[in-house]
Amino acid sequence: MTVTAVPNVAEAVETTPESHLHPAASFDLADHPVPNGREEVWRFTPMRRLRGVFDDTPSQAHLDWHTTLPEGVVVREITTEEAIALGVPAPVDRPSALAVARAGGAMLVEVPAGLEVTEPVVVELVGTDAGTQVYGQVVFSIGAHARATIVLRHKGSTRYVSSVSVLVGEGANLAFVGLQDWADDTVHVGHVGMKIGRDARVRTVTASLGGSLVRLVETTEYDGPGGELEQFGLYFVDEGQHIEHRLFVDHNEPHTRSRVDYRGALQGEGAHSVWVGDVLIRAVAEGINTYETNKNLLLTDGCRADSVPNLEIETGEIEGAGHSSTTGRFDDEQLFYLRSRGIPEDEARRLVVHGFFADIIRRIGVPEVETRLLAAVEKELEVIVGPSAESATDTAEAAS
Repeated sequence: MTVTAVPNVAEAVETTPESHLHPAASFDLADHPVPNGREEVWRFTPMRRLRGVFDDTPSQAHLDWHTTLPEGVVVREITTEEAIALGVPAPVDRPSALAVARAGGAMLVEVPAGLEVTEPVVVELVGTDAGTQVYGQVVFSIGAHARATIVLRHKGSTRYVSSVSVLVGEGANLAFVGLQDWADDTVHVGHVGMKIGRDARVRTVTASLGGSLVRLVETTEYDGPGGELEQFGLYFVDEGQHIEHRLFVDHNEPHTRSRVDYRGALQGEGAHSVWVGDVLIRAVAEGINTYETNKNLLLTDGCRADSVPNLEIETGEIEGAGHSSTTGRFDDEQLFYLRSRGIPEDEARRLVVHGFFADIIRRIGVPEVETRLLAAVEKELEVIVGPSAESATDTAEAAS
């Protein structure tokens, strides 16, 4: 944990946070040189698998868009200048800067002020060629006092360099679900930047299950006091797969809240997960409360989970701040308890993993997505424990 003490004076001037974990954000591509892999923010990433991502190679390719839009929700194209004028967070690294500079504008998904959407807004982006690099910029704008659930799902094959902005207006209530359900040959490097308005309530769930390499930088800042964030995530990493989530919560306003809970399971030789969680509590952020945690479950030998929680505190006038991180194998006591009640070992292992993820999945609030994720977890488990009796029955019925 890094704790930085700064005099708590009313005259304190807030500046762009200077953090070894989060370089200054900028829309200028020149401010984001090509990384060499020795930088703190890139040291966990297998750079050889990102060849071409940083090269500023022109591309006219796009992902296929499929949307389900409840009444009143609008989707339209806007220019990069219009996106910046809306107040989207600036890029935090070279890939996100390239996405903004080379996407040819942005797609804006807008929930107007005061609108309460009862059905989820679904945006599905599909890649069709693993050899083609695609730049994409998407902006979600939730107006003041609006209420909505948004599902952003990625699937297919591609090399995707992305920027996603989520702007939440004053008093709004948003549930945002991001799914990385890519094919095994996909590379996805992106930034999800969130700005939470005064007294707004936001719950996010991020699930990364597919892709050869997925690296997401997820940042949050507050656009007024009283904002609250609940940020949940899950990832399942297979043999040779690299999944990396780097989180930054910037408590730049007083009386704000944040809770972060990410959980991952790994199996197979060379499976590698990275979770870096950083919370900055600025001098003006009095009365805030924050806690972040990361849990990793190693299902086989040959896996590696890097977990780095971090706190940067510039004022002592806070309600609470903390973090935790755990990485380990199956809980022997849990397995013994289940087996002592007649449950076979393979089924006991399956139940432990399902329980590990269940608390995250149940927070999504979209039954179709919850069912899909539970099925995806079950499919992953078949690699090490075989199909459950129910799955085997379903397979036999499908074959007949």
